[in-house]
Amino acid sequence: MKVLVLGAGVVGVTSAYYLARAGHEVTVVDRQQGAGLETSFANAGQVSFGYSSPWAAPGIPQKALRWMFMRHSPLVIRPKMDPVQWSWLWQMLRNCTEAAYQTNKSRMVRVADYSRTALADLREETGIEYDGRERGTLQLFRTQAQLDHVGDDLSVLKQYGVPFEVLDRAGCVAAEPALGRVREKFVGGLRLPQDETGDAHIFTQRLAAICAEKGVTFHYGTRIERLMVQGGDITGVVTSAGVLTADRYLLALGSYSPHLLAPLGLKVPVYPVKGYSITLPVLDDAAAPASTVMDETYKIAITRLGDRIRVGGTAEIAGFDLHLHDERRQTLLHSVMDLYPQGGDPARAVFWCGLRPMTPDGTPIIGPTKYPSLFLNTGHGTLGWTMSCGSGKLAADLVTGQRPNIEYADLALSRYAA
Repeated sequence: MKVLVLGAGVVGVTSAYYLARAGHEVTVVDRQQGAGLETSFANAGQVSFGYSSPWAAPGIPQKALRWMFMRHSPLVIRPKMDPVQWSWLWQMLRNCTEAAYQTNKSRMVRVADYSRTALADLREETGIEYDGRERGTLQLFRTQAQLDHVGDDLSVLKQYGVPFEVLDRAGCVAAEPALGRVREKFVGGLRLPQDETGDAHIFTQRLAAICAEKGVTFHYGTRIERLMVQGGDITGVVTSAGVLTADRYLLALGSYSPHLLAPLGLKVPVYPVKGYSITLPVLDDAAAPASTVMDETYKIAITRLGDRIRVGGTAEIAGFDLHLHDERRQTLLHSVMDLYPQGGDPARAVFWCGLRPMTPDGTPIIGPTKYPSLFLNTGHGTLGWTMSCGSGKLAADLVTGQRPNIEYADLALSRYAA
């Protein structure tokens, strides 16, 4: 079977890998000059199987109001005269109920746990290296109120058998020794020992090279202009390099997915939520993080990537704006220097932003469309790196008619029909 994958981020490339592994003829198209050069380029570096939770949750509307008055707010909304933005925000608010949260989190944990196994198998198959560490994630609570509410997430973790540890201050220091220098800054934490870290950009580039060795063709620097439709199905893709055709088409274009699908009558509720990161060189190994620490107060991830520290966070709802706002840089620096004051060199911090493709319920959209040959793998939000292998493997099975190993019907675009 001939399959055309649209998008060469971490989700598109993992999808291509599993399609090629199954023996299919695969072509990948991307407007950038290489793989993993947009949202996959400098994300937080977490591979957070256990930390997979929707942003839409009970209490979030009230928290959002409080965050608006914080200097280092984890949420920034820049209102636009854009009905798509307001519609997406309204849909997200409708998911801020206990019932919706439990449903959405269970879906996300299912995909993430499947991805954990898939990534481990892929590492064993390929020997790929990407500054990865398998030392867990520590969600760090600065206040007793945060620690007291940790039980809100534990039921779903128990349901899916995800290991966890609720830690006091001493337990946090045992997991992340450098935090012993600032033990007065926090009261406890939730540790997810199966979580990992790694550089998504390095992973994507190296996996793309492995795909090429398997015969995958990459068309870089190629704009995807529109999908051709005839007789109720997709017949080709118009690109800046001409028309490309295949037996099946898999769209993995992240935040830009709705632009290509809207003319086909497909309403895909994926909206860009800008995230920022800084990357600092490690100054003192003993004073730097061992793995990933999630600073719960500021919703910022501090991750060790080899001889670097990656600090990622902020949810900025501002459309497709890629402007680097310095106040966001200051928030990232505040979090990392508060917890790891001797760990990295802030004078050499590299500032970056990317557009996370968010759905209002937090769950990615993976599966078929009303067009028999068109499939989607998009809308992973902050968890594209975490879910990439699982969603890539699932999408490859669905595209080629194989029975997946996990429940998948409630991940498809059709779940929004109701």
